[in-house]
Amino acid sequence: MFEILFLGTSASAPSARRGLSALIVKRDEYRFLVDCGEGTQRQILQSGVGFKNLTRILLTHGHLDHILGLGGLMSTFMRWEAIEELEIFGGKQTLERVHALIFDVVLRGQKPPMPLHLREIGPGVLFEEDTFTITAFPVSHRGPDCLGYIFEEKARRPFLPEKAEELGVPPGPERRKLVNGEAVTLADGRTVSPEDVLGPLQKGIRLVVVGDTGRTDDLLEICRDADALVIESTYLEEEEAMARQFSHMTAKGAAELAVKAGVKRLFLTHISRRYREKDVIAEAQAVFPDTVVARDFDTFTIKRENQ
Repeated sequence: MFEILFLGTSASAPSARRGLSALIVKRDEYRFLVDCGEGTQRQILQSGVGFKNLTRILLTHGHLDHILGLGGLMSTFMRWEAIEELEIFGGKQTLERVHALIFDVVLRGQKPPMPLHLREIGPGVLFEEDTFTITAFPVSHRGPDCLGYIFEEKARRPFLPEKAEELGVPPGPERRKLVNGEAVTLADGRTVSPEDVLGPLQKGIRLVVVGDTGRTDDLLEICRDADALVIESTYLEEEEAMARQFSHMTAKGAAELAVKAGVKRLFLTHISRRYREKDVIAEAQAVFPDTVVARDFDTFTIKRENQ
């Protein structure tokens, strides 16, 4: 399963109740910060999640409302907090802007307070662990190098405890070996193979995170059957022409994508201060009922019903 913590949910400029774009995706001991709008370090502290293990930042694009908080975050690391290393992932031009912000404005000739790596990426797998992957994909917004991210569990065969009980496999290391695909020999000499206690192969949870985007037709297959989709909703349909002009999404447009792609849950963020939240949610839910307008510090768990 994955857990999402929204840190900033406002579009372009902060409002009284919403900070600028940032969210954390959690998986086991891993923490991934997606975008880092102005004030993100304060939001991290206020959320109570802290900085531990927050060593990877994934940037959707290089607009200031998505990266300006990197300056403050680096300043915080220089004076108050310590982490072992920091990796920042993004497209070429995004990282050029990040480099100028961090090295020219914040550090100004000083060394980073930790090993700092700017990882230039394009579409494809950027992170892989035993149980999940993170894949970048292209997004259509103003300028090049705009990316979204797929957090996906690897397919697995579920362990069937009732089968293990029937065969007399005791809890403990024997069961762990079976889950890992190894046969075990029991105390009475019988051999139990993984085939005896594992169910059919199941697809893992799939979470898609989209930053700013001006179109959805190129996202349809990427979002197909996703367990959750996080996407911007800067405008309402009444200002759809303005949304098109500035390459942003309306609440209705995001909801229509969720319907076409067969998404299970839709989370809207990047909400303009010009609208009331209830109007945004009403427009989206009229098309896709299982829609949430995220607020700062909202936390959601993305998992299967039987997990």
